[in-house]
Formats: sequence, structure tokens, C-alpha cells
Amino acid sequence: MSSALGSTATRAAELPVVHINVRARRRRQALHATARMLLLVVMFPFLWLLQMSFRPNDDIFGYELLFSPTVEHYASLWKGHFPGAFWNSVLASSFSTGLALLIGVPAAYSLSRWRFRGRHQVALWILATRMAPPIAFTIPFFLAYRWIGLVDTVTGLVLIYLTFNLALVIWMMQTFFESVPRQLEEAAWIDGCSVWGAFSRITLPLAAPGLAATAVICFILSWNDFFFALILTRTNAMTAPVAIVNFMQYEGWEWGKIAAGGTLVMLPVIVFTLLVRN
Repeated sequence: MSSALGSTATRAAELPVVHINVRARRRRQALHATARMLLLVVMFPFLWLLQMSFRPNDDIFGYELLFSPTVEHYASLWKGHFPGAFWNSVLASSFSTGLALLIGVPAAYSLSRWRFRGRHQVALWILATRMAPPIAFTIPFFLAYRWIGLVDTVTGLVLIYLTFNLALVIWMMQTFFESVPRQLEEAAWIDGCSVWGAFSRITLPLAAPGLAATAVICFILSWNDFFFALILTRTNAMTAPVAIVNFMQYEGWEWGKIAAGGTLVMLPVIVFTLLVRN
């Protein structure tokens, strides 16, 4: 009798746990379904552009999911100016991002560690360079570039991207460096590390996630730039976004090439993000 009562009490005690586990499992399933729906909504424009790049010209605006795919749009891209423009975008974005990190990271570390009068004002003025619209700098940059011979050059694009990415690197990395405890660097100094040694061995590895995020943002801003590349380049330093616009002609818009070019333009950003995400 006592054993029967004990087993009944045990089952009664387990019932709430079972109900809680069922509710938790259903909640997780609902969250996963919601996340999948949001992912589908976010990825829908890219997926539509991707399938559009494989459609034949006579069915470019078709709504049928089943069609005969073709790579003629991608093949025709590499017969014109697009490969050179794509390579110009890679060079300008990579070099401007690397130089911005090389110069901006030490500057951000200095602003986060050394106390001096007007430190916060300096950081604010650095960020203020990003607040003005790009068109406000276009004419001065164009006149200066024409005078020194940097119009229609990749070097000119690297320099102008550097001036804007540098402010972003300093502002973002300063916040990440301030989150690293200063006591860790002081302990490294006591053990014999120099200031540079403590920075490279202690502070920079701890701020690596911020460094990766900053690099991704700088690369994306440089890669997606259209305005400066349109004004400051002609043919030799034309970038991929500008080359895609050239497919919009008076005779008609080459939608197949536009879709294929847009798909290819997205790939380097995705690959770069995957490489630095860890």
C-alpha cells in the first residue's frame, strides 16, 4: 500500500516537469520557425536576384520556379569591362580597409589609454568627419585629384575611402579598447613587456571581435561606394557598382547582366565576412 502511494506521488511530482518540458520544446520550435521565416524574408531579394541571373533573356521576368537555367549572363560579363572593374573594387576596398586599420587602431588605442585635455573633443571631431554628406566633399576632392593627377586611379579611391573609414575605425575601436581592463596591461608591464608588447599581446587579442566587426563595416562601405567612384573615375579605375550601372542604356536595360553582376558584387562581402567572423 505504501509503495503504491509512493509511486503515485512520484508520478504526480513528475507531471509538472513533463508539462514544463513540453512547453519549452514548443516555445523553441516556435522561435526556430519564426527565425526561419525572418531569414527567408531577409534573403528573398538576394534569392530572387540569384534566380534572375540564371534565367534566359526571354524569360527574365518569369514567375515560374521551374525554368531552364543558363550561364550566358555570367559569361557575357567577363567579355567586357566588368572583370577590370571588379578587380578595381577588390583593390580599393582591401587596401583602404587595411590602411584604415593600420593607422586607426593605434590612434584609437592612444585615445582610450592616454588622458589629455580635449581627448573627448578630439574623438568627437574625428567622428564629425563622417557626418557631412558625400556630395559636400566631391568638388574639393575632384579639383585636388585633377591637380595632382589622381582622377581615374585606384590610388585616388583608396585615399578617399581611407579618409572616411579612418574616422569609423578610431571611433569604434576606441570603445572596444576601453572595455579591456587596464590592469591587464599594467601586469604585463610589470612582467617586462613594453607598451607595444602589452598592446600586441594582451589588448589587441582581447579586442579582436571588435577589430573583425570594424574591418567588415569598412570593407562593406568601401565596396558598396557608388557616388565617389562615379565622380572620380572614368574607365581605368571604374569599380563594379559603376560598371553595373553601365548596363542601363538608352536602348534598354540588360537585366540579365545586371542580375549577374549584382550577384557577383555580393559574393566578396559574404566571403570576407565569413573569413573574419571567428
